[in-house]
Amino acid sequence: MLLVRCFSCGKVISASYDEFKERTQKGEDPGDVLDDLGIHKYCCRRMFISHIDVW
Repeated sequence: MLLVRCFSCGKVISASYDEFKERTQKGEDPGDVLDDLGIHKYCCRRMFISHIDVW
């Protein structure tokens, strides 16, 4: 479960996580997926890249 907002800037990021997860599991480059989803700030990108699913 990803947090709802970015720690640094407060942008809502949880709405994009499911698509990010699906596309990266299919083998797409995480950087390209984040660009397509409109996640351009490095603080928000960090939230996706460093997230570890615990569930």
